[in-house]
Amino acid sequence: MMNVSEWLRDLHQAVSDRIYLNRLEILDQSATLIKARLYISPDLFVQVYRNDRFDTTNMVLIYNQQRLYARDQLNGMWHRHPMNAPHIHDTSLTGQQSTSLAQFLDEVEAVMAAMDLP
Repeated sequence: MMNVSEWLRDLHQAVSDRIYLNRLEILDQSATLIKARLYISPDLFVQVYRNDRFDTTNMVLIYNQQRLYARDQLNGMWHRHPMNAPHIHDTSLTGQQSTSLAQFLDEVEAVMAAMDLP
């Protein structure tokens, strides 16, 4: 699993690689924790949280203060919050797949296309 410094590197890389990502905002950062947002528009963004100490990762697509899609990892176990039911914990084989930031952003692009978001 990637550590906080690797997440920070990948966040900066994502902003330079993906034209729809307008801005990276670091909300909190320490040696073992990062919380950041990748803004697509003022009310549409991806929020990323990584805590090395507790081996926790959260990536979520938020629109108008609502979770649209997410992937979470707690103690090495992943689950997904699917687009059609973001309140559900999908622990199927697909839901349990480990996911990098780049893979999650690919999924976000598909969700935005399906929902006709910018």
